[in-house]
Amino acid sequence: MTYIEQKLREGKVFKDPVHGYVHVEDQMIWDLVATREFQRLRRIRQLGTTSLTFHGAEHSRFNHSLGVYEIVRQIIDVTFAEEFQIDAEERMVALCAALLHDLGHGPFSHAFEKVFGTDHEAYTREIITGDTEVQQVLKRGGEDFPLKVADIIRKTYPNQTLVKLISSQLDADRMDYLLRDAYYTGVSYGKFDMERILRVMRPSPDGNGVIIKYSGLHAVEDYLMSRYQMYQQVYFHPVSRSGEVLLWKILDRAKKLYEADYEFEQYPTEVIPFFTGEVALSDYIRLDDTILTYYFSVWQNEADEILSDLCGRFLGRRLLRYIDYDPAKDAPLYDQLKGLLEKADIDPTYYLVIDSSSDLPYDLYQPGASSGKTPIQLLLPSGELKELSTESPIVESIGGKIRTDIKLYYPLDFIENGRIAPEIAEEMILALHQHHLK
Repeated sequence: MTYIEQKLREGKVFKDPVHGYVHVEDQMIWDLVATREFQRLRRIRQLGTTSLTFHGAEHSRFNHSLGVYEIVRQIIDVTFAEEFQIDAEERMVALCAALLHDLGHGPFSHAFEKVFGTDHEAYTREIITGDTEVQQVLKRGGEDFPLKVADIIRKTYPNQTLVKLISSQLDADRMDYLLRDAYYTGVSYGKFDMERILRVMRPSPDGNGVIIKYSGLHAVEDYLMSRYQMYQQVYFHPVSRSGEVLLWKILDRAKKLYEADYEFEQYPTEVIPFFTGEVALSDYIRLDDTILTYYFSVWQNEADEILSDLCGRFLGRRLLRYIDYDPAKDAPLYDQLKGLLEKADIDPTYYLVIDSSSDLPYDLYQPGASSGKTPIQLLLPSGELKELSTESPIVESIGGKIRTDIKLYYPLDFIENGRIAPEIAEEMILALHQHHLK
């Protein structure tokens, strides 16, 4: 028996609030969970700054990754067991890719990527194929086995059905994070009938993904509406984004100070490679949420007033306030506020920030379009395949439309607590009041 086929003497389970249990019977999966790179995901929050709004959102990418693995395992071993014949190696390639798909996320994911230009998918592939414990485990399945797992992450693996199980418009990744994030945030928006979707899911006849039986139409509609609502109500929540803006500005300020030869009282050893752009894989793996939070804590005592204030704001949840912002109409307001902050000797680079978020709930199939996204196909009782939105007015109404939300963040507390001179504060209050009256 090869390592790929090797089973645990006794199956293991992880008790999970979303799936009940996550089942592990394969030795390779069990060994991957024990690697230091996978255990690092315990120290990377799934939702970054969202806990500033929804205090229960403390879950990690570790339990999300286990959840994605469990969904893919159920699909391959149960749902597709009779119709989708793959050998032991391909099965394990898919399970490993599902388990490891988020390995490359950095601390506070998106704010970190915005400042340092990192790509978590590229780092995921590098951890899988580089000098890591994960790669050592994967190589026991064959010299090229890590490359095959990385190819699923890269979406170039020959069996595209396995790719689409992990990355598509109806995939295990999205299904798990919607249910998991809804559970931990305490909202009802992300809940949908995943069990029903798995029952009506089938491998595509052309080997290019999955299809849904027509009887599952309403379950998929529910899933897409859940995704739409979660983005609007949770992922793009303006308070959470205010925390992300502070993170972004803290890292940006620290980087600029380093470039200006500022002498940190607490030298940020683990972050320096990101300031210089010379990041070894070991540097990347070393960094997590806890280390960055530690630096934010000690940077509150730095001599630099801006860095100290931003860190204190983030840790004490003294967030920047926000207003809706339309670049086409509100540019004069931005210029006015910027000038007033400068007049008050406050750097608008860090205290007047435009942030935009956008989402495409469902990408409709458009002949000739090159979005790269595969539409969700329905299998009609006649045997014909039809794109989802052609059979669902609900999906048609939310699909194909990019929804963008733009906010302008500003320091209301500076206006209220006397940090800004009264005459300047009055002008800012008047400008903001006039904006609200529009």
